[in-house]
Amino acid sequence: MKNHARRRRLCRGALLLACLWLLPGLQACERKAPTDESGARAPAAEAPGKISREGTPPTPDAFGRAPRVDPAKRHAPVILVLGDSLAAGTGIALEESFPSVLQNRLREAGYPHRVVNAGVSGDTTAGGLTRLDWVFRQRIDWMIVALGANDGLRGQTVASIKANLSAIIEKAKARGIPVVLAGMQMPENYGKDYTRRFREVFEELAKEHRIALIPFLLRGVAMRPALNQPDGIHPTAEGARIVAGNVWEVLQPLLKK
Repeated sequence: MKNHARRRRLCRGALLLACLWLLPGLQACERKAPTDESGARAPAAEAPGKISREGTPPTPDAFGRAPRVDPAKRHAPVILVLGDSLAAGTGIALEESFPSVLQNRLREAGYPHRVVNAGVSGDTTAGGLTRLDWVFRQRIDWMIVALGANDGLRGQTVASIKANLSAIIEKAKARGIPVVLAGMQMPENYGKDYTRRFREVFEELAKEHRIALIPFLLRGVAMRPALNQPDGIHPTAEGARIVAGNVWEVLQPLLKK
């Protein structure tokens, strides 16, 4: 009887060791990413261009494919807004940002276009140029470039700002993407000479590249406390609606052509 009990204890011990040995493999199987019919890892189901509150673009999957798009919108013309916190909607809900308001205006006017918000808080013209390769992974029919404000606030040279914006425009045009450039302005406390040259950069680029210009993205909003958040820089939801109107005023006639 003693030998029989001893054999049972040994069997239970061996079974326990076998379970412990197999457990890591079972856990790894549970963590394995879902696959599609071909066995490749499925891409994330997130709309292209969707920006997180931290301003980080969605990461394509391991195979470099862009995130999935709603099939109903897959063939809609895409208007991409390459911008900074003004586009990302810092301090307000994402649906209140000017690209979202612009999307609503397009829908109400009967346009099929889909607006992709590629606004990243704190971005500069150099940053926008750097992330173009990621941006160009998806189809783009129009691109609104709304960068430069952070460069100006940081005192970047006018020459470097112009060079970066020019490179962005040239790369887009090389792909056959029409560009609408959003003009920016600096407060006069940055010095009359700098503010004048900064403003003229956008006018010069529009003429040199023969592209449409929004004279001043924040027209009717800048320096108006009621339309800006406490920081005096970022528009409120009401201010963002006015900004969207400034964009619409230039963009809508182009879409008619």
